[in-house]
Amino acid sequence: MNQLTALVQIKGIRDGLLAAFTDAPWDEQKQALLAQIDEKPAFFQGARLAMDVGAQILKVNDLVDLRDFLSERNVSLWAVISESPITEQTAQLLGLATRISKPRPEERKQTLEASDESALFINKTLRSGTRVEFPGNVVVVGDVNPGAEIIADGNVIVWGRVRGMIHAGCRGNRSAMICALDLSATQLRIADEVSAVLKPQKDPKPEIASINKEGRLQAELWQTG
Repeated sequence: MNQLTALVQIKGIRDGLLAAFTDAPWDEQKQALLAQIDEKPAFFQGARLAMDVGAQILKVNDLVDLRDFLSERNVSLWAVISESPITEQTAQLLGLATRISKPRPEERKQTLEASDESALFINKTLRSGTRVEFPGNVVVVGDVNPGAEIIADGNVIVWGRVRGMIHAGCRGNRSAMICALDLSATQLRIADEVSAVLKPQKDPKPEIASINKEGRLQAELWQTG
């Protein structure tokens, strides 16, 4: 774990991203958060960010300044969770949420540790709130509904409709691919490249998304023959 992630750890949640802070001085934590965003701007583009600041006491200027810095990076601060009544009151004064929804037990985050298997097979539809992480390839026989997420080191193949978010090659593998019978995802990511929101198609055809020679994420017909 490097110095930046030691001060601020960022993970995906049902409503966007959650930044969990340590008890280090606020200026150091703020700079660590911004540095992580600046390190991977495409990943954070358009993100909704909640913060868990623990017992940190923050005043209006602290949160206003941070919100402005985040806004400049096209990141929206929407919630601040704190053990400090002062910080909680400050967040409420600024119109920020002080609670985040917890997924139901069946929708909890699914994290799988690395094993000898190079692929994870999922024989069901992934519902909203489900998050799957795997250090290899992921194959889904079913749909990926809006609000569901798949994050894989390798390729992601979906034998069904994709309406949620998929991030293939999450550790920087730019040769990773995303394949689906209907690719109308909320967002697609391969390595640090991010797609625009894809609209549902009237006559969907199997597609494969990859990074082209120009270094951009593109989708084309999936030729299986």
